[in-house]
Amino acid sequence: MKQTYKNVNILDGTKDMKLQQNMMVTVVDGIITEIKENDPSVEGIDLNGKYLIPGLINLHVHTPGSGFPKKKQTDSKKVAKLVMSNKLTQQIGVFLCKNAIKTELLSGTTTIRTVGGLGHIDSDLRDKVKANKILGPRIISCDSAVTIPGGHMEGSVAYGANSNDDFVRFITDNVKAGVDWVKIMITGGVLDAKVKGEPGEMKMTPEQVKICCDTAHKLGKKVCAHVESPQGVVCAIENGVDSIEHGSDMTDDIVQKFLDNDAMLICTLSPAIPLAKFDASVTGGNDVQRYNSEVLLDGIISGTRKCLKAGAKVGFGTDTVCPFVTHYDMWRELEYAHYLLDLDRKECLYLATLNNAKLVDLDKETGSIENGKSADFIIVENNPLDGFDTIRKPYMVVFKGKEFINPKVKKSQEAETRLDEFLNSLK
Repeated sequence: MKQTYKNVNILDGTKDMKLQQNMMVTVVDGIITEIKENDPSVEGIDLNGKYLIPGLINLHVHTPGSGFPKKKQTDSKKVAKLVMSNKLTQQIGVFLCKNAIKTELLSGTTTIRTVGGLGHIDSDLRDKVKANKILGPRIISCDSAVTIPGGHMEGSVAYGANSNDDFVRFITDNVKAGVDWVKIMITGGVLDAKVKGEPGEMKMTPEQVKICCDTAHKLGKKVCAHVESPQGVVCAIENGVDSIEHGSDMTDDIVQKFLDNDAMLICTLSPAIPLAKFDASVTGGNDVQRYNSEVLLDGIISGTRKCLKAGAKVGFGTDTVCPFVTHYDMWRELEYAHYLLDLDRKECLYLATLNNAKLVDLDKETGSIENGKSADFIIVENNPLDGFDTIRKPYMVVFKGKEFINPKVKKSQEAETRLDEFLNSLK
């Protein structure tokens, strides 16, 4: 089980990466064993000057659904209830989630963190991927999230706890079922908001957040939290949340709380862009959603910039499957970050690979092209530092040494067209 990739240019994913030209990489039993200058006498796959980068790491994924645009938004609570109503319909849900993770992998995302799903499907899929029973990336699972009745995504990918004991029971049961992280929904969200300004409205109380974090930490699990307001960020960090998902505008004092508490921010630009920038006739949304999305997007951009400048921990995720946010477009999140966060592409690539791996304690295993690490990488035609859109059609994806040449996934032409128009407007 040995393979050598010859005549390739490497961007290794490390913070100070430099383009290494005319190199070759040897993989044995799924592990990178040697990286050195190209040797024409060595047998292997000649990549003819293509580019090799680490597999991308997406730290905010929901597996149920595709993210394909719809003319009318669906009631996710009703759909989830139907899917989970009996064993037969649950198999439909499993099929959808299996297809989602396969798409993630074939698009070059070799590690994902699922942050709210249907029952324990995500953890089951994680185990099947590990056992080589199904095709998918490395999965860090949260399974179903927890909130209050009426909280964000309650009834679909989150459970509404009715009491403090209910929070403890739900989290304990999730940990027993094998989750890697615990997910809570502290504030409201854009898609379930009914009035302008509501997405960041507090749903959980500080006491409830603390109970969830204390319970999870005692059981050895970290906590990530849906948060879309400054008040929510403060509540989350002060009561033990490890990872703030999405974010908001922040004062210098709030940014300092990230540093003082070793908390991280997972920036998600992808979901707010379509609802904020596209006409409601395109997204199937409404004026309230557009207003709230504009406020959220501006806040995420501002807050993320401040955290990066201060040296706080920041990672990337896409919030798949919000409208127009598909399982094959992690590369767009990097391109958005380049333009909207004023980052050079080298830093974007680092943040989405080795940095993201560090945030979830996987940097010894993956995230960069280094000896001893899993052979998780993408081979593309052009230099990603000239534009991440080269990842749109990878020549090859390699995961734990297994090769997928010219991988194909089902795409939405409407999503491609609209999102390309927006990206072109940033250039």
